[in-house]
Amino acid sequence: MMSTKLLVGASRKSVTKSFSTSSASLGRHYKLLIVGSGSGGCATASKFSRKLGAGHVGIIEPKDDHYYQPWFTLVGGGIKKVEDSGKKMSEVIPKKADWLKTTAEAFDPKNCTVTTATGEEIKYDFLVMACGLQLNFNLIKGLPEGFDKDPMLCSNYDYEYVQKTWPAIQKFKGGNAIFTLPNTPVKCAGAPQKIMYLAEEAWQKSGVRNKSTVMYNTSLSVLFGVKKYAAGLHKVVDSRNIKINYQRNLIEVNTDKREAIFQKLDSPGETQTYKYDFMHITPPMSTPDPVRKSCLVDEAGYVDVDQGTLQHKKYPNIFAIGDCFNAPTSKTAAAAASQSGYLEKNLTAVMNGKPAYVKYDGYTSCPLITGREKCIMAEFNYDSLPLETFPLDQGKERRSMYHVKKDIIPMIYWNMMLKGYWNGPAAYRKLMHLGTDGPEKEKDSY
Repeated sequence: MMSTKLLVGASRKSVTKSFSTSSASLGRHYKLLIVGSGSGGCATASKFSRKLGAGHVGIIEPKDDHYYQPWFTLVGGGIKKVEDSGKKMSEVIPKKADWLKTTAEAFDPKNCTVTTATGEEIKYDFLVMACGLQLNFNLIKGLPEGFDKDPMLCSNYDYEYVQKTWPAIQKFKGGNAIFTLPNTPVKCAGAPQKIMYLAEEAWQKSGVRNKSTVMYNTSLSVLFGVKKYAAGLHKVVDSRNIKINYQRNLIEVNTDKREAIFQKLDSPGETQTYKYDFMHITPPMSTPDPVRKSCLVDEAGYVDVDQGTLQHKKYPNIFAIGDCFNAPTSKTAAAAASQSGYLEKNLTAVMNGKPAYVKYDGYTSCPLITGREKCIMAEFNYDSLPLETFPLDQGKERRSMYHVKKDIIPMIYWNMMLKGYWNGPAAYRKLMHLGTDGPEKEKDSY
């Protein structure tokens, strides 16, 4: 393998040339350019700025703050404070990487450039797309303005709206409480259920549960996509009398009448209207508009990569990590952590003139909080096979898994993952299962 020193030397030559030119339109030139500084972007920047040295990694990110978004479930459930969920972006972007505080507006992979909102063309040798997903509340008629009109509308997916969730849960005095899941891929598809379980538990304690109907209106035809964990969740919803309405997609909110209109996906062209007294909304999501409109995406608007190598199918010097690509895995920080290890090996190989050679198995994790002190720790791969780290049945509600979610994973995130030192639990899984990935299981998908 070519040494890091050789890679840095090659990069330095191109950077010097870029800065020495008098043409502002040529802009800067990086060995590696990263679009987005979420969990995957920061992890990648940390890994490669250590390899390549200062001045050779650029990261495009317009935001001032970085949030640990899994924390928002605990904020909405009244367990954590929102102000503890984030840090300044300057604290998490590695010092050896250049922070370009702007947005990426256009992509020209043939000429290896990204044009920013300032009009600058940034050149790159290699590009990593880590741009995440954007929230499209506007695709639901009546939103986002409805959040300002009705204190009983909330969403844990947004920094501002998550601050409405716990107050709304406390204000709820009975009636219909609706939790939604849209007809698009979303960040952590288990999150809408988590807040539902926390809210329902709170209403039991406050004495309003017997005056309430709790509904989960999901666009899917199943409660969860892995049978083992779906079975555990069905026990939860059955024991707590939660009503599941399948294949219902929210399209309109009328705050004046407190009505929610849903598409009936199992009866095309038909809608169904529900009265609500509380509603937690998960918005439709997509890649950011400039990415979705670029030539880097598939027909669905997601960066088009090989699901094993994470390398772009058409442009071999482009890779992707996190929520923005089209491989069929659940979009979670745990998935991004696992991907970061595979991406590091494959991108380093390609930088050295060799083919990408390791295959990401689709590992992801969704800690399904079902109440305070209770959690089903779902871990699985592309084939919807459970891929569990601990030598116990993770399909059951456990207090130990709750504390892994609440206390241990956030420490790993801030102190290891963002700094490029955490590639997921695969090594620990083998240790706990005596050198294997755990017992062999039959395919466990719907």
